[in-house]
Amino acid sequence: MRTALAALALGAGLFVNPFAAHAVTLDARLHERVVMIPVASWAGGIELETTIFKPPGDGPFPVVIMNHGKALGSPRAQARDRFIVVSREFVKRGYAVVVPMRKGFSKSSGDYSDYGCDMTSNGQAQADDLDSTVEYLRQQSWADTGRMLVAGQSYGGLTALAFGMRNAPGVKGLINFAGGLKVHGGDCSWQNSLVKAFATYGAKTALPSLWFYGANDQHFGPELANRLHDAYVQAGGQARLVAYGPFKKDAHGMVGSRDGVKIWWPETERFLKELGMPTGEVYALADEPAMPKTDYAALDNVDAIPYLKDKGREQYRVFLGKLSPRAFALSPSGAWSWAEDGDDPVEHALAECQKGSSQPCRIYAVDNNVVWTGDALPVTAENAPARGAQTGP
Repeated sequence: MRTALAALALGAGLFVNPFAAHAVTLDARLHERVVMIPVASWAGGIELETTIFKPPGDGPFPVVIMNHGKALGSPRAQARDRFIVVSREFVKRGYAVVVPMRKGFSKSSGDYSDYGCDMTSNGQAQADDLDSTVEYLRQQSWADTGRMLVAGQSYGGLTALAFGMRNAPGVKGLINFAGGLKVHGGDCSWQNSLVKAFATYGAKTALPSLWFYGANDQHFGPELANRLHDAYVQAGGQARLVAYGPFKKDAHGMVGSRDGVKIWWPETERFLKELGMPTGEVYALADEPAMPKTDYAALDNVDAIPYLKDKGREQYRVFLGKLSPRAFALSPSGAWSWAEDGDDPVEHALAECQKGSSQPCRIYAVDNNVVWTGDALPVTAENAPARGAQTGP
């Protein structure tokens, strides 16, 4: 029986609409750019969509390679991961951060490799793409490839640990944020297979690693996290497990939250010092200006929101129950979307709203404030939502 593999990507509170992709604005503060890295070991011109964040200047900068998870559904439909929260913390300390989308994900070419319940092979197949990433970095004058860290969240954490077996020159350590892969459906004993994979990786890895797993992780809870750690260490691997308490509704996405920095940075700082890597802040990054609160309506006045039909108003009530940071977007076409936590809720809400809208989307509320300016157009026959149109998730 065919089974579906899933490990949450960041921004799990985001409602995704089945429309065409919307470009995310590049962050000039972090000198963000997107490049396509060639995969030399594959014929046919396969390339990996890769996001790069850098401090100002020419470098060379120590490098963090941050690896993404796998969202439910098609890998091809998965948005480009950016890990803005992680990237910001490292860039201001003088690091470049590189986030490759692996084969078959987002705009990377090639096919996603799926080995079913064979977790060892799943991790190794994903780690193959890091070979190409490291080779690309060795050709860049701004990258100090003698001082690299490989990290990842969820399936990306599994990928990082699998890559650790290669003991690549210049890689100083590994960071695992809730690493693993979960199988939905079928008769796969995925937990046992995952433990076996971690033991295999630990037996062949000489690099030290730092692990983070939360008490309310909805995929890899404390019992499984301890089994994974025990298997890795007993096989010969070096790993320090940070088993922290509950984090919001699901600790699996902790690293993608601004509120998670106080959990992972102190332990990471300690880890970096042990590796002889830099930890002090050397660049000041300006904060994004907050959207000003308006007096358009009270936050909980659902009837005051323009354009929305009943389903949109129902989802706004759902939004009101979410944790900050959060944002709700809408448009004159009746489209709407909300985002909770993650890299940038405002950007995500706008992007997802725009996927289902023929007119520009705007933010209605952020956190506990209504920021709508009140210059909404009246709903007319020209801008009213089409009957039966899909305007939300």
